[in-house]
Amino acid sequence: MTSAFRDFARGLSIQVHVIHALILRETRTAFGQHKLGYIWALASHGFFIGIFAAMFVFANRSVPSGMDVIGFLCTGFLTYNLFMGTQGKAKTAVKANVSLLYYPQVHPLDLVAARCLLEIATVMVAFFLFMFANTIYTQHFPLDSALLTLAGLFLAALLGSALGLCTNSLCVLWPTMEQLIGPLLRPLFWISGLFFSIAEIPLFAREALLWNPVLHVIEMTRDGWFKTYNYKFYSFSYVIYWILGLTVLGLITERLNRNKVLSS
Repeated sequence: MTSAFRDFARGLSIQVHVIHALILRETRTAFGQHKLGYIWALASHGFFIGIFAAMFVFANRSVPSGMDVIGFLCTGFLTYNLFMGTQGKAKTAVKANVSLLYYPQVHPLDLVAARCLLEIATVMVAFFLFMFANTIYTQHFPLDSALLTLAGLFLAALLGSALGLCTNSLCVLWPTMEQLIGPLLRPLFWISGLFFSIAEIPLFAREALLWNPVLHVIEMTRDGWFKTYNYKFYSFSYVIYWILGLTVLGLITERLNRNKVLSS
């Protein structure tokens, strides 16, 4: 028993070091050798939020009572970006780093984990920087539940990672999948609650929209951040079922196609 535990601990330590090395490599690849690359990655999130905030102001578009435009858009955009970013990174993890699989310590799931963890760290830093800056600007700190806010962000990242894992090996074996998944997911940008609250939607449409798990995690994040946002239309269990289902499907797909992926 002691020997088995020691072997497990040694194996776990090796994989942690492998993932850490892959994250450092991915950081250099994604952001270059200079810190300016990482700063731009953070600023790019704020650029789109600023554009849509200006559109809200010019269109005289209101947000739910007790919320400001920047905070409303940040909780929507950055939660959505966590989902889409981890999905995209996981989807192309093997295809972008297939040469690393020649090293016996590196496995396909290590590549997925490294890319997703870096994306999660980047978007989470952007979220808290923007919300902190917005708090200083508005002189109002609306945080209701840090735990619920983190839960919404964390579940968005897991949901995206699980979906990306499902399409990971398929993108290597069937390159067309990489071009298809983007258009298939594009409608989520408009129906996931980035620009609206589900409470504003008529009942007949609300029931249809709530089939979308991304809408649930955005609602969680908003409910956790804003004290005045008390709509409980989201479901933890529904999102977790999606994550578990996609993860199991992704692991099965990865395992069945591992030899074909390595040989390709």
